[in-house]
Amino acid sequence: MVNPTQNTVRRRRNSIEVVDKKHALDLATAQSYSENVFLFIPNLIGYTRIVLAGLSLHFMGYHPKYCTLLYSVSCLLDAVDGHAARAFGQTSKFGAVLDMVTDRCTTSCLLCFLSSAYPSYATLFQFLITLDFSSHYMHMYSSLVTGSRSHKAVTSEVSRILRFYYEDPLKLFFICACNELFFVALYLMKWDFSPIGLKVTTPLPFDLHLWLARLTWAQLLACTTAPICLLKNVINFVQLWKASKILVGVDLAERAIERERTKRSS
Repeated sequence: MVNPTQNTVRRRRNSIEVVDKKHALDLATAQSYSENVFLFIPNLIGYTRIVLAGLSLHFMGYHPKYCTLLYSVSCLLDAVDGHAARAFGQTSKFGAVLDMVTDRCTTSCLLCFLSSAYPSYATLFQFLITLDFSSHYMHMYSSLVTGSRSHKAVTSEVSRILRFYYEDPLKLFFICACNELFFVALYLMKWDFSPIGLKVTTPLPFDLHLWLARLTWAQLLACTTAPICLLKNVINFVQLWKASKILVGVDLAERAIERERTKRSS
């Protein structure tokens, strides 16, 4: 009689085809121009995102307009590469990882600048960097060890929150875009001091009418996107916790199989 735990591990191992590392390196070295994964259109878009992000970092300390424009275009292209991959039939594991790594590094670089711009909140920004990297790395790794072909393939049985986050590309882009816009708004608040000019004739509690009169566009953008940024980081925490539990579950399943093998051999 086959143990259910052993069946689970077998399904996991049989769900994807395993390619030898040396064979994979040989294939990548010998790939032809007509089907060169490095030159897939979505991956070329990914390289463009990296160049634009790098340029935005160059201007970040002294030219907010150039920096914001370049950073925003780099982030907007994040929505284009996925559509291009599906449209041209050029989805790839390299492209998926390139996209995720670019997102993580770009956001982290901006948060590093914000740590110096707002030294009182440096610890908070460092925590957000840590949460972002750790949650995505562990989620990606847990997807790999359980045989998933995509880190976005999350069922409601695993997590309804992650299913909500990953199931719709437009919803995913909206949440990620608002998260980035919140940090961009914090960046612009160090440069933009011109009030929008909101005129509130009726006095509001806690002198809110005075605060609204001094509100800048950057502050308005930050206030608008702050709830979505909070949601995004709650999702990151859920993603970290669920990935940790999945990895622990895989460990327990493999340890149970090893004990059975030891018992049969003794």
